Amino acid sequence: MTSSTDLMARGKHARRQCPRASQALLGDIRRDPLPLIEASSKGRVKALVPLRYGRMLVSPFTFYRGNALLQAHDLAGTPNMGLVTPICGDCHLMNFGGFATPERNLLFSVNDFDEAHPGPWEWDLKRLVASFLIAARHLRHSPDTQERVCREVVGAYQQSMTESSHLGALATWYNAITYDDLIGETQSKATLAHIQRTMDKAQRRTHARLLPKITELGEHGQLQIRDDLPQIFHLHKKSSLLDANDDWLRMNNWHPLYAAFERDYRPTLQGDRRALLDRFTVQDLAFKVVGVGSVGTRCLVALLTDEQQHPLFLQFKEARRSVLAGYVKQKNPWRHEGQRVVEGQRLMQAASDLFLGWTRGPTGRDFYVRQLRDMKVSAELETFDAETFTGYARLCGRALARAHAKASGMAACISGYIGKSDALADALFSYATGYAEQNERDFEAFQKACRDGRLQARSEADFAADHLP
Repeated sequence: MTSSTDLMARGKHARRQCPRASQALLGDIRRDPLPLIEASSKGRVKALVPLRYGRMLVSPFTFYRGNALLQAHDLAGTPNMGLVTPICGDCHLMNFGGFATPERNLLFSVNDFDEAHPGPWEWDLKRLVASFLIAARHLRHSPDTQERVCREVVGAYQQSMTESSHLGALATWYNAITYDDLIGETQSKATLAHIQRTMDKAQRRTHARLLPKITELGEHGQLQIRDDLPQIFHLHKKSSLLDANDDWLRMNNWHPLYAAFERDYRPTLQGDRRALLDRFTVQDLAFKVVGVGSVGTRCLVALLTDEQQHPLFLQFKEARRSVLAGYVKQKNPWRHEGQRVVEGQRLMQAASDLFLGWTRGPTGRDFYVRQLRDMKVSAELETFDAETFTGYARLCGRALARAHAKASGMAACISGYIGKSDALADALFSYATGYAEQNERDFEAFQKACRDGRLQARSEADFAADHLP
């Protein structure tokens, strides 16, 4: 077994072939963004692709969030130190947040793993730093704040990776960021208020609170999910946005679909969690549109209830091939894309959803499964002042380092490469500045394509208006 001293030396040695200053390079950006954007829409529900484009069209920030494939293509042309580990793959600042452990403790970590895949750890850090700069510009923070948040992300990653390099394997595995920790560490009154509000919000985001918001009684008194276009719709009703020839519509109703999901899903759970799932009976299944980048991929919400009519909402989310798959030499070790997502999440998070698992649909699509909404919270960036936004940057950098250290077991090697100076921070601020400008150019090309009719973009209001009674 390689010692931490040897790993540290290996990281330092990697600077010879990949100087830290070279991390400022933008990669393969001499390309037309439109074919990549169009490629990322293939295989999605056709009627929802315009909604995806409509959400991306809101700002350069939503555009950046909505198309991870574009940056994956560009990152493939950048230098890296040669260490391939499990990474998030879509590591922007809105893919971090709070969630409950099975013991109902509230943790903060990376919380989206749709693109999880082996890759250079630098790719996650670069996407995160660039997202902070793009968001800071969108929110009209000062140039000083823009630079500061980028440097704080890298500095926190650097410090946390150094700390992790001195921990044993078990300590690294159990290492977590709790909201109680954050309260104890925070000095700013404004930031403390944000943390407390987030904790209070998380406590309210339960299945019981969600029940009256998205369900209603059907004609025969049964509990069912309420259609709310374009966000939620039933597959076999007139409100369905699926194509007329969609393979799911060939089924008479949703029951065979759910039965196929459940059959493959149950074996992926631990025995005690299968026993818990068996105490619930499914009542309804509906399509739910989620996120920015995920719009048009298949996502279903199942409503289950126990014998006392207490609810459980399970989300079945389509797991497509990772955007990184075509750009890294190391292949995905999992044959099932849902398993790829789940195993990535289990590797990178300190604790994961009680019902996290994977399944395959009746027509061959892969899915992963988790609870819907249960105590999950995200940052409300629009309410952050400069100090709170900077604190959030430190928090995300720290959380990413812990995720990488846990998943890779190579904290000493990464720490050895980064070192103690500002060399990497200087390079990644330069990278973020250059990539934010590239993102603006790509956004302008995307806007023009939407205006010219090459791409069709529609707003939520457009969809809702089309289906008014």
